[in-house]
Amino acid sequence: MAHRLRADAERNRTALLSAAREVFGEHGLDASLDEIARRAGVGNATLYRRFPTRRDLIAEVFAGQMAEYVALAEFAMVEPDPWPAFVAYLTRLFEMQATDRGLSELLVNSRFDDDDRLAGLRAAAQRGATDVIERAQHAGVLRPDFTRQDLSLLLRANAAVVHRVDLPNAWRRHLDLLLDGLRR
Repeated sequence: MAHRLRADAERNRTALLSAAREVFGEHGLDASLDEIARRAGVGNATLYRRFPTRRDLIAEVFAGQMAEYVALAEFAMVEPDPWPAFVAYLTRLFEMQATDRGLSELLVNSRFDDDDRLAGLRAAAQRGATDVIERAQHAGVLRPDFTRQDLSLLLRANAAVVHRVDLPNAWRRHLDLLLDGLRR
């Protein structure tokens, strides 16, 4: 009987995480937890038993995507040409923002950095971003005054474009204009 309960608990957990990815992706990090439970087909008590706080749920949902953010820099560092590496890195970051509102908010907001896992991933991603930027600058293809803090500003601006401009793929046009201004 205990095995059956564990299987049910795992099914509920999986359903909750799937529903949370959808709801946070559509509505952002302040999305309704009631809606997440409803979409998962479980009660609120089940949600809170599995994830006592919103932070717990967000950390579990987005740890994998934040790990992808870290990996983007690693991939860019092995690309032979620093400019296409930088362009691909920035393009994928902007695309991630465009397809997932929750992740977009997480990338530009440090209010969840009290979660050790997310804070560690954010710090690793920031180190990786600095490496990608410095590599492109040393190759002479990126403005020498561009910093990781500027990247943070670009992500904030892109979040606004993605969520406030009612044009399909406006983020791509925004990115093209930015890249023209960043290339040395």
